[in-house]
Amino acid sequence: MRQFAELVKTVAQSTKTLEKQAAIARYFQTAPADDKLWTLALFTGRRIRRVVNSTKMHEWCAEVANIPLWLFEESYHSVGDLGETIALILPESANRSERSLSAWMALLQSIDKQDEPTKKAVILQAWNELGTDERFVFNKLIGGQFRIGVSQALMVNALAKAHQLDPQALAHRISGNWTPGSVTYDELLNGDHIQTDASKPYPFYLAYALESNLDDLGAADAWQVEWKWDGIRGQLICRNKEIFLWSRGEELMTEKFPEYQVLQPVLPDGVVLDGEILPAALTDHSFKPLTFNVLQTRIGRKNVTKKQLQEAPVVFVAYDLLEWRGEDIRQRPMAERRLLLEELVIQVNTPVLILSPEVIFKTWADLDALRGQARDMGSEGFMLKRKDSIYQAGRRRGDWWKWKIAPMTIDCVLVAAQKGHGRRANIYTDYTFAVRNADGQFVTFTKAYSGLTDKEFLDVDAWIKRHILERFGPVRTVKPELVFEIAFEGIAASKRHKSGVALRFPRMLRWRKDKTAEDINTLEDLQILLQQYGGAVGA
Repeated sequence: MRQFAELVKTVAQSTKTLEKQAAIARYFQTAPADDKLWTLALFTGRRIRRVVNSTKMHEWCAEVANIPLWLFEESYHSVGDLGETIALILPESANRSERSLSAWMALLQSIDKQDEPTKKAVILQAWNELGTDERFVFNKLIGGQFRIGVSQALMVNALAKAHQLDPQALAHRISGNWTPGSVTYDELLNGDHIQTDASKPYPFYLAYALESNLDDLGAADAWQVEWKWDGIRGQLICRNKEIFLWSRGEELMTEKFPEYQVLQPVLPDGVVLDGEILPAALTDHSFKPLTFNVLQTRIGRKNVTKKQLQEAPVVFVAYDLLEWRGEDIRQRPMAERRLLLEELVIQVNTPVLILSPEVIFKTWADLDALRGQARDMGSEGFMLKRKDSIYQAGRRRGDWWKWKIAPMTIDCVLVAAQKGHGRRANIYTDYTFAVRNADGQFVTFTKAYSGLTDKEFLDVDAWIKRHILERFGPVRTVKPELVFEIAFEGIAASKRHKSGVALRFPRMLRWRKDKTAEDINTLEDLQILLQQYGGAVGA
């Protein structure tokens, strides 16, 4: 456990990708095999069950440290992270344990179904045997909240470096529906489990945002362009006469979207489609995209009702064909894969499977002109793909680009704030914003916590501390004076918000020091945007 905690600390504190990669590679060269398997599972985002709820962790820590609960809560609000708060408050351990990561995980799994007194005894004993850094990690594991800033690509490259393996092949081997209890470390790295896992997806190919001029891409006819939709990227798999659906985050979502089961009898066996799970209204094999908010009503639900199926219908917009009749065809040129995909969609002939439409253009100037139509179509912009490109793994530059339309913006005033988490736990970085209604009163409509520089956050934090009006738990209301321009990706009607609207991906575009609260937008301005684009999504 000590070696794993040291790795977590190194990765969390480092800001250099190569430094993180080197630390992970060293760990996988020296750690025990069972620990490496659990580390790989945790670093690639595989979820673990929560053993104890956070309320009990609060209570037990305050009891062991012999402090009142209110003092623990104040400390928690100041630190901003529960696992770190507990690790810092608990007294130093007298007897350090040499138990391995895999042994601790086995212990946690063994008490999962036990009663509260049993769990408490085990957790308190563990706290007494672990050092501060190890406790921090252990607390994350107890609460099922272990997260670490390691991308899939970084993990794959580090693992490939440690074992001298091909990164592309390795990315495929460690994807899919495995757990530390279903495969060994060697089996995972060697790919021995692939043939027995019919549900196994391929690593997704991801695009960078286009930052250069279109002319820099070369001849326009060398590129295929498609509309960029705002749904959930997914892989639809048909193997052994079964349908499987994976999200880009490697979540198996088959049961959440039962309408795709109509494809089981019509899709050829050994087919893997890359595409978008898109909320859409169907009319004669054409579709009209609905807002992402519609899809959110189904996210997180394992079993959907008939009413939800009717109110939030989905289609699968197919972008690419990765496997055809059991053969991995990712190395074939995209133009060839596209022809096979077109034939497949025509053959299947069902409204739930739609071919991603190509955007027809002759010159880059034509495409630039068409980009203005994206929002009206419910699209986020364009995907540009070189026709001779292979389907790679992870985020790559050169062959695929996403070219998004400009976001919607609104000027608003800061009315409340609370402290952030992690390295921002001691400064106010989580802000609530308001616009004015017809009576001139402030109406809150969104929160945002990103978009400013570190210096700007510090300046706003200092201002907030001088202008606090009221305190509500961790929230502080402030004088409505600071004006910000908020950018957002889409807007939809919402019964849960006082303003009646919900924004998609709001963030602070800039601090408008040139404006006062008298200059901000109104609730009517938001409602106009809602009327124009409430059935579509923005950039």
